[in-house]
Formats: sequence, structure tokens, C-alpha cells
Amino acid sequence: MECYGTEYHLELDTKESVMDSRTIVLTGVTRGFGRESVELLIRERPQDHYVLLARRGGEQLAAELAQATGASGVTGVDCDLASLAEIRRAVEEILRGLDTGYLPPLGGYLGNAGLTVTTTEKRTMDGYEMTFGVNVLSHYLLVRELLPRFTGPGWIVLTSSDCHFGQFRHTLGATPPPRWETPERLATPRAGGAREAGRAYATSKLGVIYLTHALARRLPDSVGVYSYNPALVAGTDFFRHAPGPVRGVLNGFFQVQRFLGRGMTPQQAGARLAETILTGLTARTGSYLDRGRHVPSSPESHDEAREEELWREAARLVDADRRTGRADILAE
Repeated sequence: MECYGTEYHLELDTKESVMDSRTIVLTGVTRGFGRESVELLIRERPQDHYVLLARRGGEQLAAELAQATGASGVTGVDCDLASLAEIRRAVEEILRGLDTGYLPPLGGYLGNAGLTVTTTEKRTMDGYEMTFGVNVLSHYLLVRELLPRFTGPGWIVLTSSDCHFGQFRHTLGATPPPRWETPERLATPRAGGAREAGRAYATSKLGVIYLTHALARRLPDSVGVYSYNPALVAGTDFFRHAPGPVRGVLNGFFQVQRFLGRGMTPQQAGARLAETILTGLTARTGSYLDRGRHVPSSPESHDEAREEELWREAARLVDADRRTGRADILAE
């Protein structure tokens, strides 16, 4: 690990500040509202140490944020969430930092990384359907491996979406409703174009809420877990994987929604997320937060049997590469 800014050490000014210093692990903060939110978090709590996971350029991202905020405890770790091996390597670095005292106790995790693609045939490096692999399995593996090291008071925030409702009033028809199947089936690449890819995205966000509920049953009382809906955020690079014409239409759709009062700029969304983490995590653990407000998630998102199946089957899926060298246990 490398730290950017002034030299980081645990010899802070007072015993109270040492005890108050926490390690916060974040994904999905390279650009867009995630980048806005992490800068605000660092400015408000410079005593914490921020470990930023990025597909590439993690060290540069850490250096930029350290320079912008003047904070000393910012570390970048390159980690492609489409690779189970890279996730494990990143976790090993974090655990080594915690074990040696380089990092203060683990107190927070923001799972903001997510993607949407234009086909359900695209695979992760381990052979899983890309949307489910990155949006669900990667966060499952990261949190599971870090779970024993969380100390209270702590928090986990996983970014979901109101598209999990599958209702026109939430999506205006832009995303098909989710279709939950067995985790193995959802993780299997299959034929499907843009519409099925959109359905896979909505389904993955339903899966994030299932993970949240499963985690709430496993975390100590001093660590809360929440799913978070940022709503529509215009002006991001979220659709960077889509072809140019499709990307233009989708970005235009988001801009229209913002003007209709249904969306926010990256700056507004980042400020709302940071504010929620800093002051708004007061709802019962397992809650769904819509832009910081505790609201009911969809009726379908409350299903303990599905939640436990996902937790159990995700373990089998992410550990398959250790048994076989790759995830070829899936049906073609």
C-alpha cells in the first residue's frame, strides 16, 4: 500500500482522535457522484483513512484526492471488480494494513461500484454474466472477506436503485422490471440484447437489497448496513459501455428527468450521499434509503428465503475459481 499526501501515522494529537480514526473502504468513486461524495467525506472526516478501490489508476486517484483535500490518509488500490483474484488481492492488502497497524480499525464500506452493459453475453474474467458478477458478487466477496474485521460504530452502504421496483413510475419504461431466478442462473451468461441487459441491471439491484438484508442478520449490532438509492444522476459516465447513439439517448433521458425534478447532478447526488453517511444512518439496519430518506423497498425485496439462497450460492460461486481455476461450473 502507498499513502499520498503528508506521511500517515497513528501518532495523532490525542487519545480520543486515535480512537476516532477509522478505515473506510470505497468502490465506485473514480468519477461521477461517487467521486464527489468521497471528496466531501474526506473533507469532513480527515482523521479517517480512505482506501479507494479502482479498476485502474488507484494510486493517481488517491494522490488527486489527497492534494485536493489536504488529507494524509488516502490510499489507492487497483482492483478490477470483474476479477475475483483481484478482489482477493485487494482484500489481502487491506487486511495486511489492518494487521500491521498501518490502517486504523475498519469502520466503513461504500459499495458504490456498478455497471450496465448492452448484452447479457458479456463475461467477467471468471466467466460470470458481467452485470451480476460486478454488481452483486464482487460486493458480496469484498464484504464477506472484510466482515470479521468491522468494529463499531461502523456502517456498510451498498448502492441499489429504484428500478428494482419494476414500476413505470420509477423508471418511465427505461428499464424492464427485474426477474429473479436462481443465483446460478443469474450468474450465467446468456443470449440477450439491450433490453435483457437492462433487466439484468434491475435484477442485480434487487440482489443488492437481498444482500443488505442477509448482511443485517450477520453483522454485530454496532455495525449497520443499508441499501442506498441515489435516484437518477445526470451527467455521469455511467453508460460508457453503450454504443455512441445509445449512450446519447440514455444520457439525454437522464437530463430530461433532472429538469423534471426526478434526478440530480453528480454534485448534488454526491453531497446527498456524503451527508447520509455522515449524519443520516439512523434508520434500522437493513433499511432502504432513498436519497437519504428511509422508505419501504419493494414488496418483492423482502424474501428471506431468496436472501439466504443468494448468500449461500454467492459463496459457492465466488469460491468456484479456487476449486477449478475458473468458474466453468456454470451451464452453457
